[in-house]
Amino acid sequence: MTNTNPAESALGTFERYLTLWVALAMIAGLVIGVLAPGLVQAIAAAEVANINLVVAVLIWAMVYPMMVGVDFGAVAGVARQPRGLIVTLVVNWLIKPFTMALLAVLFFDFVFAPWIAPEDAAQYTAGLILLGAAPCTAMVFVWSQLTRGDATYTLVQVSVNDLIMVVAFAPIVAFLLGVTEISVPWETLVLATVLYVVLPLVAGLLTRRALGSPQAIEAFAARVKPWSVVGLIATVAILFGLQGEVILSRPLVIALIAVPIVIQSYGIFALAYGVAYALKVPHRIAAPCAMIGTSNFFELAVAVAISLFGLNSGAALATVVGVLVEVPVMLSLVAFANRTRARFT
Repeated sequence: MTNTNPAESALGTFERYLTLWVALAMIAGLVIGVLAPGLVQAIAAAEVANINLVVAVLIWAMVYPMMVGVDFGAVAGVARQPRGLIVTLVVNWLIKPFTMALLAVLFFDFVFAPWIAPEDAAQYTAGLILLGAAPCTAMVFVWSQLTRGDATYTLVQVSVNDLIMVVAFAPIVAFLLGVTEISVPWETLVLATVLYVVLPLVAGLLTRRALGSPQAIEAFAARVKPWSVVGLIATVAILFGLQGEVILSRPLVIALIAVPIVIQSYGIFALAYGVAYALKVPHRIAAPCAMIGTSNFFELAVAVAISLFGLNSGAALATVVGVLVEVPVMLSLVAFANRTRARFT
């Protein structure tokens, strides 16, 4: 049967060229950063607890369409399919932080040693450790939507990860950094969870109740779904605008920092996606399951890097590079997950 829903068709066309739109957004962000620094500074100043409110609004717009699809009546069904959740938790907390630390040491202490001073290498390693210990909270809803993931299961996965992050993030980072005390900005962690999970979830629930019938909910979701992609593109443009000066002034350092991040991202995705496939996890669960471990909670990582090492530190720069690398890498993984959907039962 041919799909005649205009909203869904429009989104399908938009998604097919999503990589192009993101590339154009990156270029536009760099141009804006150079030509309109005052505008960029105004956006950067709109922060609460190290969370940029402009970016927060756009992420909220990305997450809301996904939350409209969350069926609370089906949450109990997650317990009957625990394998996807187990894969997510094992990869996120027993593998990812440690492999990121290993890759950071390998590249900055050995492979890139001829080009990077030891003190800078230590800073970049610290920044990558912070990224590796902070699994994604908000953006994974976008990646899940783009891979036709199970909205309800994705919500449960993110919620469980957030609960674990409250107690596990600081000890893991402290252990890997070799320090005894680490100041985690809990205000940032709580505020980000409220902004990116709780509020969109409540809005989605109220929307479902107001619409009533499944048919009305499905039609509404199809209408708002394109705005999720628009929000993603606008977010990319702003992030590149905020970091344009750094990117243009230190391209070699940016490229070197990106290498272990890219290797880690594809490696973690391959591990989680492959294990989910071997365990016969349905694709609608397996794809978001792998995306959560691959993507990062960059707001928390950047905030902790700034609080521990300073705004202009190499650690803060490394976390920012993680932000810049994430979107194109995740888009490529979304495309791969969609191409391999038919291989899953």
